[in-house]
Amino acid sequence: MTKYLYGAAVQGIQSFIFQTNKLKDIIGASDLIEQVCKTQFARAITGRDDLTYDKACQCLVEDSNAILFAAGNIKYEFQDKASCEKVVRTFPKTVMRYAPGITISQAVVQLEDGMSFGDKVDELEARLRTQRNRQERNMTLGLVGVSRSRETGLPVVHCQVKGEHLDASTIAKRYHCDNPQEVGISLCQRAFGENKIGSAHLIFDNTDITKHNDWIAIIHADGNGLGQVVRKVGKDKDKFRRFSIELDKATTEAAVDAYRAVLQNFDEDVKIPIRPIVLGGDDLTIICRGDFAVEYAHEFIEQFEKRTKEHLGSILSDNGNNVFEKGDSDHLTACAGIAFIKSSYPFYYGYELAEALCSEAKKDAKKDDDVRAGKALSGSCLMFHKVQDSFVIDYEDIEQRELRPNDKTSLKAGPYYVNASEHKKSVDLLLEMVRALEGEEGNALKSGIRRWLSDLHVDDEMASQRLKRLKEITTSRTQSGALETLTGGNSNDVKTVMAYDVLALHTVKYQNTKSRD
Repeated sequence: MTKYLYGAAVQGIQSFIFQTNKLKDIIGASDLIEQVCKTQFARAITGRDDLTYDKACQCLVEDSNAILFAAGNIKYEFQDKASCEKVVRTFPKTVMRYAPGITISQAVVQLEDGMSFGDKVDELEARLRTQRNRQERNMTLGLVGVSRSRETGLPVVHCQVKGEHLDASTIAKRYHCDNPQEVGISLCQRAFGENKIGSAHLIFDNTDITKHNDWIAIIHADGNGLGQVVRKVGKDKDKFRRFSIELDKATTEAAVDAYRAVLQNFDEDVKIPIRPIVLGGDDLTIICRGDFAVEYAHEFIEQFEKRTKEHLGSILSDNGNNVFEKGDSDHLTACAGIAFIKSSYPFYYGYELAEALCSEAKKDAKKDDDVRAGKALSGSCLMFHKVQDSFVIDYEDIEQRELRPNDKTSLKAGPYYVNASEHKKSVDLLLEMVRALEGEEGNALKSGIRRWLSDLHVDDEMASQRLKRLKEITTSRTQSGALETLTGGNSNDVKTVMAYDVLALHTVKYQNTKSRD
């Protein structure tokens, strides 16, 4: 019997979501992506236009042919050619009308009895990669001599929506449901684990996220080694389907755990200072208030390990899969990048930095020989950076310009690990050092370290004399230990110190530049 393995992928998700710097439009774009993979696709395969989001999710979970439907990726096994052809013919047009600005790639491979499912999945992915290079005509394009949106630069299709000139993409993001204030609520309910949350509890404006200062955080977290796992697990359709569904559950539960871990930072009379943007598969992207971002990310990746062990342990440790030869093979790990930005800073560049930091963390976590060889699982860790510049540069430039004061010193101390070994710094140590800078003694120590860091950019000998004097006047055993930890480094040619990171995080957490009535 001939079956048809169908795959679809949304292109340019990040650019679509972060096209403007208005939080309500970012939330709307995120919701559209979620609706495309679930509601719109469920309607396409069932022919039922009345399906709500919840019913669509239930429909896909119960459909044994639905293999993957999260984070802009879809895989489905059609039992007959006619049904497959109908979806291939109509689904992209439906999506682009529903969410102008989105383009979608599709591919299909035939699956005969006796064929390897894993080989066919690989073939499908290869075809999808090819299809991505064939650009679809963008439905938001227009003539040069037309009115353009001031936010996106796209052609205006409605001249007066509450006094604004809006393009088709922005209108879809804001008004694709009957009540614009309901946009993104289902994602928040999943991320917070609270079904009673409504629009009155949620933030829709950038500045409402902040509290005692203007720092906000964009967190991007991603699972480790998923490609290797999928290559092993994906050889069996039912196992691959189960893995996809259970991974989505594990990631969602880890997000709920992280939310509950930082609840004590919220005031009862203000709205929740977190907005999830992407939550699906092994991906998490959120925008939140800066002061608890490290704690949130730490808890998420720690709980991601725990939840994947609960949901995926039996799949990952199955001898038939043999995913990893060494170490614990009954769970997954994750890395996270945190970009601390001002609320007025472009979200798109903040997200790009968070993604780059996550990649840097993954790179460090893969330094172990066994990890590089695919025999062991890399560790969970995070990196962060506080944006100091008003113009946009990539992380490599940031590292050279801000984090290398001289040839002998590096201020790039991350990543920080959940389970640190002898040569790796932990998130717990990072937060301990931030707390050490509190109080009267901490303020004095903080001031001295800040001057020492400034001297490093000017003259290394001057910095050495400054540090020597600072050690002489720091008499408290606790503060002396903190000073040594903050300014000490490894014995390599380049000394790596964590003082810069700690001072930056301390500013984000405790600096008070405004009062809240």
